[in-house]
Amino acid sequence: MTILTSLAKALAAYSMTPQQLTVYRHLHISSKPIVIVPLTLAGETNAPLAAMVGPDRARPTLIVTRQPRNRAERIEFAGRLASELLFPIETAAQQTQATGPGPNARLRVVDAPQLWVPNPAGIEFIRTLGRMTRLRFIEGPWAVPKKVRDLGIWLTWFAEQAEFADTGALIAATQAIAAVWATGQSDLEDGNLAAQMAWLAPPEGMDVAAAVSRAENPQLCPPAGPSTDPTFDRLFLEPALRDLATARNPAAHNAVHRRLTAMLEEQMRPTWELTWTAIDLLRDVPEAPRVPKRWEQQRDRFTSFHRYVADGGRPQAKRDSAGRSAQRLAELEQRMAAFEAQRAYDDPLVIADHRLTGEAFAGQVVDVDPARRVPGLRRNMLRPLVTVATGDQTHLDVGQHVYDPARNGQQAVIESVTETEDGWRIELELHNQMGSGLTAKPGSVPTLGEDVTYTSVTETFVRRRPWPTRDETPWTHGGPPPDSTPVVEDAAEDWS
Repeated sequence: MTILTSLAKALAAYSMTPQQLTVYRHLHISSKPIVIVPLTLAGETNAPLAAMVGPDRARPTLIVTRQPRNRAERIEFAGRLASELLFPIETAAQQTQATGPGPNARLRVVDAPQLWVPNPAGIEFIRTLGRMTRLRFIEGPWAVPKKVRDLGIWLTWFAEQAEFADTGALIAATQAIAAVWATGQSDLEDGNLAAQMAWLAPPEGMDVAAAVSRAENPQLCPPAGPSTDPTFDRLFLEPALRDLATARNPAAHNAVHRRLTAMLEEQMRPTWELTWTAIDLLRDVPEAPRVPKRWEQQRDRFTSFHRYVADGGRPQAKRDSAGRSAQRLAELEQRMAAFEAQRAYDDPLVIADHRLTGEAFAGQVVDVDPARRVPGLRRNMLRPLVTVATGDQTHLDVGQHVYDPARNGQQAVIESVTETEDGWRIELELHNQMGSGLTAKPGSVPTLGEDVTYTSVTETFVRRRPWPTRDETPWTHGGPPPDSTPVVEDAAEDWS
């Protein structure tokens, strides 16, 4: 939790009013998001009970497992869910556009599917359901329909994408809300979508305190899943499942199943409505300038993976190899650093957090030499000097690189830091984005009296050394096994 978030939470608790943490929404919201509200059977490992799914708030599809403990019923559940999800995936993949002029331009989908779940536990449900189905055989005595395995491959891909900070593929509503607003309750309480939404959209005629109290009552606000309320399990769910198992004829079985479906719909409908309300609230927040570029990259990833699946690509492995794990970790770190820098460059409230930690400073230009030149290897180079007066306490040293968010991350080097009676004077040497001549482009150098902000946070990608090929990778890290010639001594044991 950052300093600004802590202050905002304290203020929210004091005023009983949610506090906005960012000026912009740093998340793309699809025009047709697909919401999934899952439920699982308590006490069973990966036993899907029901799912409410669909892109239409008014007409959700409810999928209910007749016997969650039965393997065949679980596969049937996955098959029905595949019918709901694979169609929009294939529809999105068929609508493509060229990324540039010329015959060599790559193709990219016009829009990629975006899944929403109520909370991070919903993401874990997607992950475990994908693991359960993607490695099934589609031929042989234990074969499952191909769409079940395809569903597992796609659910695993969505779950993997959710691990990245800048993802737009699989979103937990509670996390998306917490990134924009601070409530006056703990992070654990913010994990309850009903309690979180009680701060942002309390029922009509009810204040926040009463709405939060109501949200803690599982009879009025059922859990957002995938876990169910223990009282509901004991009084309603277990008797219904027992009646299903002991039904003597199809008519009795269907009657019990209708009763079970009605009970589960009553449990899931409030969460379904809250998730859509959260999406609507987020949609009302202005989108940050760099969000469309990140969504283009997400569409590229979807396009690439769909092509892989369509070409007969194998399901994801049970576990990543050492080499793949290292590459994935590097990508996680790289994309998180870039995302944090982009948020800071786009959003004044995010950069304010960096000012509080000393990683950025804001002030006014009190001196500028826009025509300054220094000797280079072959010719003089343009290196303007800018002096900024600031009251911010920074932890930046002489020689450190800083960047100007207002000028697309223009790089500067701190030449000196001088303490004054009312703060600090920081002298900066500008290094790039001023044109190729000896005269700076208009607007590329701050003017006298201009308010500026500089930060050490950068979205510049530092290219690493290329990863070794599989043949160059040691066998301990997933490379080819060493050559071995059997000898008689190999059969001998120490105790023989």
